[in-house]
Amino acid sequence: MTLTSIFNSNWKNNSDFLKEKNMTQIADSIQIRNTTFKNRLIKGAMSEALANDAGQPNQLHLGLYEAWAIGGLGCAITGNVMVDIRAKNEPGVVVAESERDLVELKKWADIGKQYGMVQLIQLSHPGRQCPKGLNKETVAPSAVPFSPMLATMFGTPRELREDEILDIIQRFAKAASICEKAGFEGVQLHGAHGYLISQFLSPLTNKRQDQWGGSIENRMRFLLEIYKAVREATSENFIISVKLNSADFQRGGITEEDVITVFKAIDAVGIDLIEISGGTYEAPAMAGAKSEKRKASTIAREAYFLDFAEKIRQQVTCKLMVTGGFRTVAGMNAALQSGACDFIGIARPFAVETDLANRLIAGQDVKYAVKPIKTGLPFVDKMAIMEIIWYAAQFRSIGKGKKPNPKLSPLLVFLNYAKGNIKAVIKGQVNSRKSA
Repeated sequence: MTLTSIFNSNWKNNSDFLKEKNMTQIADSIQIRNTTFKNRLIKGAMSEALANDAGQPNQLHLGLYEAWAIGGLGCAITGNVMVDIRAKNEPGVVVAESERDLVELKKWADIGKQYGMVQLIQLSHPGRQCPKGLNKETVAPSAVPFSPMLATMFGTPRELREDEILDIIQRFAKAASICEKAGFEGVQLHGAHGYLISQFLSPLTNKRQDQWGGSIENRMRFLLEIYKAVREATSENFIISVKLNSADFQRGGITEEDVITVFKAIDAVGIDLIEISGGTYEAPAMAGAKSEKRKASTIAREAYFLDFAEKIRQQVTCKLMVTGGFRTVAGMNAALQSGACDFIGIARPFAVETDLANRLIAGQDVKYAVKPIKTGLPFVDKMAIMEIIWYAAQFRSIGKGKKPNPKLSPLLVFLNYAKGNIKAVIKGQVNSRKSA
């Protein structure tokens, strides 16, 4: 009997066969440093947008993550947690730049411990990817403007000075130490999707001629220095992971050769886990956009970035996670058994199925097929923004103890988001004038 025919047969028979052959399954536990993950399912990071203007976590975060923990999830990676309140990527994002919110963060970390769910805080700096007016200014490796399609929403950033680069590196370290003190098992450095670390890696957005730009060795220096600073600021058993693009899917962007160099370099210095993703706001492959060219074999195996995972698996020794596209138990187990990855990352389905982990382990596939979120407004639907804010609206409901609504109107969600953004921009402008 072939492996394919086994996967297509009854789940119970599949499960018995896999256990007999000692083949990896999503229900199997695994250890990183001294932390045990009770299964191979990880909720990929998604923006919650639940914090107040000051970037403070609250009861909504606790309710949301408790719902996922009760649902049997092995690990949850949080949405963006910013390392600098002056650089927020959107309203409602959590900021961790001091111990101000340590009590609430401890409550958050304790939820995971109560249910055996590992939690990794995704630390991020958005760089140029901030809506106009949200922050006093935007900064980036170089002053590279956005494509015409997005230039109306995102302004041209100011190029960072070296002292500012060094400050941001230490901000990542400080935030990581706060997360460890709160009781979280680790952090994920957001080095994908066009955020600041990714901007340094890409020659499209990094035009610098100093030690932070030019060759791939220089362009990846920012990431490596952040890892080094975070490792020095935390204990030996604290997990440090990173999210990296397999490609940014833009002409003039980072090459596959350079991507492999980055993966090998971060693995060599001791990273514990790499999540493989791809794309940016301008080319959102992470949301399954048409800009991503995938082989038919990859599509058949569900995962967006599995081909690259198989290639990089031969180059690194750390644990690998592939996120995006997984929808069946058979597909998930096949990916694990191929050796291409150690963890299955699932994001958007968890926004409408909080008990998904338990159901997958019981042999049931994803119930709600993920479809593009369309408002009917062409200028909005061309961007990846609805793939963030529609799900954030679901998170707010879950955080309040309500059930998610798969039929929620995208247009209504966008209009509410736009209204909130306008208020945040006006408030930000008023505060800027007061501090001037």
